[in-house]
Amino acid sequence: MSGLCRFIHTEKANYPISLLCRVLHVARSSYYAWHEGEAARRRRQAADDALAHEITVLHIASRKTYGVPRIHAELRRLGQGVNRKRIARIMRERDIRGVTRRKHHSLTRPEAKAKPAPDLIGRDFHAERPGTKLVGDITYLSTAEGWLYLACWLDLATREVVGYAMADHHRAELVADALDMAHGRSGLEPGCVIHSDRGSEYTSTQFCGRIRELGLRQSCGRTGSCFDCEDDRVPLRAVA
Repeated sequence: MSGLCRFIHTEKANYPISLLCRVLHVARSSYYAWHEGEAARRRRQAADDALAHEITVLHIASRKTYGVPRIHAELRRLGQGVNRKRIARIMRERDIRGVTRRKHHSLTRPEAKAKPAPDLIGRDFHAERPGTKLVGDITYLSTAEGWLYLACWLDLATREVVGYAMADHHRAELVADALDMAHGRSGLEPGCVIHSDRGSEYTSTQFCGRIRELGLRQSCGRTGSCFDCEDDRVPLRAVA
């Protein structure tokens, strides 16, 4: 029916509407109802296009980070009482997307059965000589190849990263490999304190055994914080 009505609307400049409706067997009332609906649809489309333009401007201004909630809030702030579902529909139809904040996942998982080593640091994050106190932690990095995990050991005397290792996992061998680098490159003294949090990587049998083999002493602080408190963070400097 809509196709016939559209044809009548196109040809009405050439032929009377009554003639077209009679030839095509379309009731004149049906044509006029379609015509009124078509006008309303065009008005709605024009309004949607105008709103889409404003949404696009706000989205670009936010460096393409704003999603539906923030766009809706910004439009309300500008005095436009636009329905949130309408904003969501327009953004979906035009593939306008905001940035979804990733949930933070902690890498530290304490080993339930492991007995952590005593805290030999006691929040004294200073050392008189290099090779006497190291602190370590693991972080993760987003790369073109996927997530990679980086384990580092920092010398508290020099504030240098003296050992590190990177892999696509954060098992015990990752922190052990980083410690082997620190031991081989920086000349750790016998009994050097190796301080970390109580994550399963650091309390594993493999890592604890490696510390004993190297003649070092293990120290554990709180779970999830090798530095124990916010105020004791220290700047890092990579070894040349």
